[in-house]
Amino acid sequence: MDWQTPALTHALDRWLDEDLGRGDLTAAALQDRQGEAHWIVKQNGCFCGGPLVKRLFQRLDPDVQVQLLVGEGAAVTDGDRVLELAGPATALVAGERTALNLAMHLSGVATATAALVADLEGSGVRLADTRKTTPGLRVLEKYAVRCGGGVNHRMGLDDAAMLKENHIAWAGGITSAIEAVRRRSPWPASVIVEAETEAQAIEAVQAGANGVLLDEFTPVQLGNLVPKLRQLCSTGVVLEASGVQPQELKAYAATGIDLISTSAPVTRSSWLDISMRFS
Repeated sequence: MDWQTPALTHALDRWLDEDLGRGDLTAAALQDRQGEAHWIVKQNGCFCGGPLVKRLFQRLDPDVQVQLLVGEGAAVTDGDRVLELAGPATALVAGERTALNLAMHLSGVATATAALVADLEGSGVRLADTRKTTPGLRVLEKYAVRCGGGVNHRMGLDDAAMLKENHIAWAGGITSAIEAVRRRSPWPASVIVEAETEAQAIEAVQAGANGVLLDEFTPVQLGNLVPKLRQLCSTGVVLEASGVQPQELKAYAATGIDLISTSAPVTRSSWLDISMRFS
């Protein structure tokens, strides 16, 4: 990930300004002292966000030095040090809360993703995220999913066309909706259809969809449907399951699908507890 983009720089400045306001009133107590600190995790999980933290502190004050002690997505245990900082004490204090908030959230997403990915190990089925993300944090939350071993679904509406219930109803059916999108979209664009019934899934494949999102099907239903869909499409189609409960991942992975998409790592994860301690 490019940590130097103008969009990210603008976001970092905005997040810092949110906390700093007109200036940190505690800075007067620190005078011109130099400080050293380290971050320690207080529970097991996966660490994520180190390069972002480094960029944030250096945006706040270029004299702050950040040494990352673990890689992105690395497994950490209670008591591990994940990074060390040195520089003006005023900057270390001023950036502490914003940096920790970001890293704890992203580490929580990576940790939750890694737990689900572990359940799919050896199956060949990939775990993908969704567009259910926090406004303004989508790029970072999807980055955290990758750090946890997952893959990214479309970043936004302009990445691929996903035709859902409302599209299908207002377009007059799956086939007509696909044809309309194909006429207007660049030729490399993929078209994915969300199917809620076997008939919809079959129509989507026959109409030339690149992918079919099979929503709210049981593992038994998918076990019967997936072979039928494979036979209908000689060029290959990506079959994706959604609406899956985390405890059922292994059962779904055994049905022959390619992908399981879930918002759970973003919408249901808890922050990983991390503290900054001054040396």
